[in-house]
Amino acid sequence: MASDNAARPIGVFDSGIGGLSILQALREQMPREDFVYIADSCHAPYGERNATHIEARARAIAAYLRTQHHIKALVVACNTATAAAIDRLRVEHPGLPIVGVEPALKPAAASSRTQRIGVMATRGTLASTRFASLLASVQGDAAFICQPCDGLAEAIEHAAGHDDATDLIAICARYTRAIGQFGVEVGQVDTLVLGCTHYPFAQAHLRQLVGPEVAIMSTGEPVARQTLRLRQALPGEAAAGTGQVTLAATGRADLLGLAATKWLGWNGVVSRLTLPH
Repeated sequence: MASDNAARPIGVFDSGIGGLSILQALREQMPREDFVYIADSCHAPYGERNATHIEARARAIAAYLRTQHHIKALVVACNTATAAAIDRLRVEHPGLPIVGVEPALKPAAASSRTQRIGVMATRGTLASTRFASLLASVQGDAAFICQPCDGLAEAIEHAAGHDDATDLIAICARYTRAIGQFGVEVGQVDTLVLGCTHYPFAQAHLRQLVGPEVAIMSTGEPVARQTLRLRQALPGEAAAGTGQVTLAATGRADLLGLAATKWLGWNGVVSRLTLPH
């Protein structure tokens, strides 16, 4: 018989649709698990908010997911929210497995041959203490060109509901040019780290810009593997749910629904959610 713990869903949240890239990876690893995904789109983009505001939002969402959905684990599917709030969340919810995301600097340094690595992330992530610590841990292993990408997450959100990707392509081109020359020759950037969960949804455009030989690294798969490891440590780990996914948004529910349909093949009703400010 499944334990009460095993029957509970896993909570996932982001400021918008970007965390759907993490949800996609989670579902591939754990297809029978139930998930509740919240897009805090009323407060997006987190990457251009201050850390105090982001922490308050993360705490409100975590409290809601625990009290209303009785989640058994929480995935903070946002680099900026992880940097600003995950330590506080772990203090406030000591019995809850919590998984965050961080740019894949260490795997990039380990695999790069030219030892020149581009990092695309939000300004909030790059300015955080957590990112500074991560970057310091790989200093000397490679040269990292860190590029704040103002407006990219919003352009990806906009493109989810439109067929015209002209603006998104232009923004991607601007930031890849700012990083430098991509390629596999000495002095070229041979690895691109996507330091925001939104950015994998622009990967096709980025691939055309940087070329076929450049490695593009995101965080969905490692986050899913870590979540699976933590879930397996829970009582009744062998049992799961039915693969149900519940989506809710604090802002426009239709945009989240369009993105989930476009990128995850999901069909259902997205609920509108009001949380304390």
